[in-house]
Amino acid sequence: MPPLPGAEMVRTPLQLYRYLLRCCRQLPSASMQQHYKHAARQSYKVHGDEDDPQRIQQIIKRAIEDADWIMDKYKKK
Repeated sequence: MPPLPGAEMVRTPLQLYRYLLRCCRQLPSASMQQHYKHAARQSYKVHGDEDDPQRIQQIIKRAIEDADWIMDKYKKK
C-alpha cells in the first residue's frame, strides 16, 4: 500500500520530490521530518541530470517503495 494517496500518479522527478515532501509531513517528529526532507532534496539534486526515461521510472518506483517502508516503520500504533 502506498504511503499517501496519489503515489500511482507520480511520473516525473518533480512530482516525486513533491510527493516525498508530503510524506515527510506525516512523520511523528520534527527532527525526522527534517532528516527525510534533506535526504529527498539531496537525492533530487544527485539524480537531476538523469535523462534515461527507464532509469527515471526505476528511481521513482524505488523511492515510493522506500517511502512506504519508512512510513510503516514510524506509523503510530
